[in-house]
Amino acid sequence: METERRTPAPRRSTDPRSEDTGTTSLPARARALATLLVERPVSLYAAAVLRIGYGFLYLAFLLREFPHRDAIWGPGSPWTPTLARELFDQTGWASVLTLSDSRTYFECCYAAALVVSVLFTLGWRTRILSVLFAVVVASFHARSIFMTDGGDNLILLMTVCLVLTACGRRWSLDARRARTRPARKRFPSLPVPLLPLGDARRTLTATLHNCAMFVIAAQVCFLYGSAGLYKVQGGTWGNGTALHYVLNLQLFRPWPALSHLADQYPLMIAITGYLTVLLQVAFPFTLFGRLKYPVLAALLGMHLGIALLMGLPLFSGAMIVADTVFLPDRFYESLAQRTRSLTHRKNKPAPVPASLPQQTRTEGTRPVSHH
Repeated sequence: METERRTPAPRRSTDPRSEDTGTTSLPARARALATLLVERPVSLYAAAVLRIGYGFLYLAFLLREFPHRDAIWGPGSPWTPTLARELFDQTGWASVLTLSDSRTYFECCYAAALVVSVLFTLGWRTRILSVLFAVVVASFHARSIFMTDGGDNLILLMTVCLVLTACGRRWSLDARRARTRPARKRFPSLPVPLLPLGDARRTLTATLHNCAMFVIAAQVCFLYGSAGLYKVQGGTWGNGTALHYVLNLQLFRPWPALSHLADQYPLMIAITGYLTVLLQVAFPFTLFGRLKYPVLAALLGMHLGIALLMGLPLFSGAMIVADTVFLPDRFYESLAQRTRSLTHRKNKPAPVPASLPQQTRTEGTRPVSHH
């Protein structure tokens, strides 16, 4: 009896959910996932990186093609606005560039596109600018659709999804304005009947943001998986000679000497080809553990190689920015914290060494006699 008093039997839980864990764990997880979906927006730093990355990429793209803008999108293009409008009747596309054949109108649209890209990258009035940026990208994409590539298609898809995200909550002028705004203006006292409307707005914002980020992540997974499975079916990827033929394509050789140098190592080319297929097929299955970090690093190297050897910087940049959606917020927070600590160390004045003579530390600039 003494032993029983010292070690009482464990009390039986009265919670009915603990009776059968196997049957209730799945519904409980589903409820937790649904709560997370509508409660708060996730991956805000990743959304900010997507905004900055794609805004900067498209700004650089417009600046790079500035000397050739009329031949690509303007009235002097071989694909005239009339032909573009006839194609729109069949495909359902639309573009603000075809509303007028005037050169002045086109130059104003191009200047407005540059301004919108800059403001969207900086995160100024992001709710409005995200819509305008999507209109800009879609308009330029549709105006000369036969000159686009995979990078243009990916940027178009991502910019449409970014319209639904809260991509201006971090690293933006909007976030800076929200921090400096007085508390009484940031959190206004709403009447009691309007409180449910505020809750509904926050819920809708979080839901749309989370769903859009999920669609972006799913799109990247589908892109990598389908590209890897398509390569598996090819004989050149199976025997390790695919990259050899890629390096000898005249259309994708910005530096022929560099491509020729890389082509001199057939074993390395075969290993790189097999590793590329393996990474792309296995990518969707490595996102739920720490293995995704070395996989993302390897994909970063692959895209840098594509940009350098094949001359596709826009496509490589679009893929690199898309990969950042899989990095958690704690990664960006730690990165920002380390950057601030390094900056603080550089700006901190150096301490006076304690080993200096007392006379030198106290006399300051007064000259000392050495007689």
